[in-house]
Amino acid sequence: MLSAASAAVVRATLPVVRDHATEITAEFYPSMFAAHPELLNLFNRGNQASGKQQIALAAAVIAYAQHLLDGTPFGPIAERIAHKHVSLGVRPDQYPIVGKHLIGAVATVLGDAVTPEVAAAWDEVYWLFAVSLIAAEARLFQTAGVTPETLWRPWRVAKRDEQAADTVSFTLLPDDGGPVPAFEPGQYVSVAVDLPDGGRQPRQYSLSQAPGRGELRITVRRVRGEDGAPDGAVSNFLHDHVHADDTVLVGPPAGEVTLEPGDRPVLLISAGIGITPMLSMLDHIGATQPTRTVVAAHAESSAVRHAHRAEYARLGQLTWYENGDEGGRPGRIEVDAIPLPPGAVAYLCGPITFMRDVRAGLLRRGMRADDIRYEVFGPGMLENRA
Repeated sequence: MLSAASAAVVRATLPVVRDHATEITAEFYPSMFAAHPELLNLFNRGNQASGKQQIALAAAVIAYAQHLLDGTPFGPIAERIAHKHVSLGVRPDQYPIVGKHLIGAVATVLGDAVTPEVAAAWDEVYWLFAVSLIAAEARLFQTAGVTPETLWRPWRVAKRDEQAADTVSFTLLPDDGGPVPAFEPGQYVSVAVDLPDGGRQPRQYSLSQAPGRGELRITVRRVRGEDGAPDGAVSNFLHDHVHADDTVLVGPPAGEVTLEPGDRPVLLISAGIGITPMLSMLDHIGATQPTRTVVAAHAESSAVRHAHRAEYARLGQLTWYENGDEGGRPGRIEVDAIPLPPGAVAYLCGPITFMRDVRAGLLRRGMRADDIRYEVFGPGMLENRA
């Protein structure tokens, strides 16, 4: 709980910190990386270049401060951050580094407005935030049976399949002879690659088949840069350089948006490469609950870009193709045309704007907000659920 004295200061200064949050985080990252270049391996270079990572951090700190002041729900965001941090091997000793440079950035941007009392209050916010995440992450590391130091294991590519235009899947087996970890349908793993420039970059990829098969499968779409943005470093490396019998570094399964146990009807709605966690859920339900009611709907720009198309068709689905552009983005989906079984729980995965539209349509049709779950990778995971 935030102390009374700090709460008064944070309440008074929150508006100005919110107004300057992205400036603060834009100052923070270069300062921290200059002092600790090794941390560059933890962060997505593309999100750094676009500014999305800065926005994500600003959103997290502001949302947590608001939570401390008035109890605004923060638990789901904290859980998602903790899973992401565990998938990357974030260590407790890295939190003081972040705190030092973050508070320093606040002082640099706001100048004389940051009195010792203001700095102390926001330092208290940060450390309450950090301690809660460290505790949650410790529990997740323990459950996974790993530590940040033992996170990465070498996995051999047993099979590489071209699934669609710009999309390949990799079937992975442990190269160290160890066990294949259990996971929940809907979870993801981090994959780390050493790039030609000597830097290491991790990315998260959903597991695209059911657990219990003695292997892991990920499906990767090549990210092509648009509007001046660079191509995706890791996706392009995997497409161009990783083949059968090569090895990659893989972390433990993570992610909190997983298939709910029980027999409630399930609604799976995806777009583009967002099909991957849906495949894992469909595959698992087909193997373990073949009589469970499932409605699956997918949007794609064209048939040739529909990843795992034959597999998805075998499991049964509704599909929308829009734009007719083989290189285009997935179009919208007609939410009102999707059968909506009573009592269903819905899972969404795709571009953020797509999920916003679908969620709004499901709410309009009478679904409860708590029954609509979705996964977002990267900075978008902190956007307002409403």
